[in-house]
Amino acid sequence: MLRSLLIYLSKAQWAQRVVTGWPLAWKAASRFIAGEQAEDAIRVVRELNARGINVTLDHLGEHTSTMDEAAQSTDEILAVLDAIDRADIRANVSIKLTQIGMGLDETVCRDNLRRILARAKERKNFIRIDIEDTPYTDTTLATYQAMLDLGYTGDTFGMALQSYLFRSEADMKNLLAGQMRVRLVKGAYNEPPDKAFPKKADVDANYDLLAKMMMDASLAGRSALSEDGRIPPIPAIATHDEKRIEFAESYANKVNLPKGGMEFQMLYGIRRDMQEKLVQNGYPVRVYVPFGRHWYPYFMRRLAERPANIWFFLSNLFRG
Repeated sequence: MLRSLLIYLSKAQWAQRVVTGWPLAWKAASRFIAGEQAEDAIRVVRELNARGINVTLDHLGEHTSTMDEAAQSTDEILAVLDAIDRADIRANVSIKLTQIGMGLDETVCRDNLRRILARAKERKNFIRIDIEDTPYTDTTLATYQAMLDLGYTGDTFGMALQSYLFRSEADMKNLLAGQMRVRLVKGAYNEPPDKAFPKKADVDANYDLLAKMMMDASLAGRSALSEDGRIPPIPAIATHDEKRIEFAESYANKVNLPKGGMEFQMLYGIRRDMQEKLVQNGYPVRVYVPFGRHWYPYFMRRLAERPANIWFFLSNLFRG
């Protein structure tokens, strides 16, 4: 019930105006968001790199409402790729397709994505396409296929899938058939019961199944993290759930997958202790670092994921 409310609020313009108007809201949100400017993000990347952690940068913004906004978002993503190249840091870039025009005009979205992938290829970097809620899943996967048809490969871009969707096993098979690099998450949206597992135990079981599929594909394809930390291996185990992490470690050991053949991904500001433990154990770790002025929807989804995050927000709000 609370999760559904927070996800609703993440999309509500009136709630965004109220929360972002609170002077102390940013103080709490800054636990999860690097800052509003690219320089803030680069500084955080350097700090994480110094701790042996790679990064994926997300210039926040989704569901643009005009073509001009979509074009501006595209230019901002291109600028992030250029900034990474200039700073010579171990980072790639994550994007949402609704940020660059999906939902407005599919052709415009594809043209914008093509520009981004061309720049990523030029900079020898990598773009991760985030998966959004189910009204956009088919269009997202169709856009992925269109980019493959243009000649872009898993060395330039990858996808994300959510283990709480019934369809994800079939989608995973299709992606892995093309050696696509996949970020596996549980899911952060409120989906209808005909599309998503309602029980946590089923979501977890499906997560482990999909993780196994990715690790098997990585082993067969001898996938590995690139030396510069920008191109990930096929499996990105994106979770803070210790049981899911333990399962992935156990299965990787069972099939003799080299540690560089998968990476663990976590969100900026969450489970730093686990990030450092995995690095110490020899695994690649990548932290998802969002930045930008449009931080409200992302922040609300983080609150929806864990009750502890809500307490952190409220304690900061009332403490001043």
